[in-house]
Amino acid sequence: MRRNTVVSITALTFAAALGLTACSGADGTGGATGSDTGGSTGDTGAEAATVFKVAFNQQPNHPQYRALDAMGDRIKERTDGAYDLEIFPNETLGAQKETIELVQSGAIDFSVVASPLLENFNPDFVVFNLPFTFDSQDHQRETTNDPEIVSELYSSIDDQDLHVLGAFHGGVRSMYNAEKPIVKPEDLAGMKVRVIESDTNIEMIRLMGGTGTPMGMGEVYTAIQSGVIDAAENNELTYANVKHSEVAPYYSYTRHLMLPDYFITNPAVMESLPEDVQEIFAEELATAIEEEGDLWKTEIEVAKDMAIESGAKFNEVDADAFADVIRPLTESKLDNDFIREIHEKVRAAAE
Repeated sequence: MRRNTVVSITALTFAAALGLTACSGADGTGGATGSDTGGSTGDTGAEAATVFKVAFNQQPNHPQYRALDAMGDRIKERTDGAYDLEIFPNETLGAQKETIELVQSGAIDFSVVASPLLENFNPDFVVFNLPFTFDSQDHQRETTNDPEIVSELYSSIDDQDLHVLGAFHGGVRSMYNAEKPIVKPEDLAGMKVRVIESDTNIEMIRLMGGTGTPMGMGEVYTAIQSGVIDAAENNELTYANVKHSEVAPYYSYTRHLMLPDYFITNPAVMESLPEDVQEIFAEELATAIEEEGDLWKTEIEVAKDMAIESGAKFNEVDADAFADVIRPLTESKLDNDFIREIHEKVRAAAE
């Protein structure tokens, strides 16, 4: 069901002349020169290959990178070398906020971005950024890629040269810091906590007892190390891969958020593609989203072991206490019929 769901949404996306594309390339150090359609062409022998740039803010061993890299390989094979993806990891093309602007301008073709960032373009995107919205990774993947739930939302920023093609699982976020285990909201008092830039996230941290500080991923390690911030919140995989466990060894399982990560493009990118190629892209994105989910399930324990080896200590928290203080945020943010209906459909799918 999940694969068919994603195929249907991406097919719907392309029918609406919205964009999807990808390109394989694992080192992220090269780069093609953009063409009129946003990609670059290079001689492959029989025909030219259009190579699309994909911005990514984490390391090449991340499930999303690996799934997109494999997606690019499949697209290249199915199009006889005509199209490919080149993925630039580790914020090579800029922090996520910057890459959104680059997608809008046509300087790059795709980016993977955390869902709260799109609230800056349409506040209704808050609906998937609220605490305790999803019950599981599978529940999140199915609902955030179901066209009956998301098609109107994902198309709502087309007029701003942005479109969401699909949603990857972004992990379950918890709190970590350099000072002590967090067990109850009061333990966060006085702490400056790095958050993804959005008013919702800042308010969430305030309710939890800390002070939200927006910051790009690439700045967090040094900011914690130098005391500019005291804490951050993310999933175990990111925590271990970017070595935040070295400077913030206390990882506390608040499990307050399960954010999707959006695969975005400029609608103009795909408008020039033939319909059969659009279908290939849709099918391969569906496969990539499935593969990414499977990779998460195997990689989380590996990441946790890596973090423990570097000195991390994991602890459970008073989950009810955190749910109680955060609840008013959800109630206040579901402030119109459109997002209330989406939220109700998501919760109904869980039940």
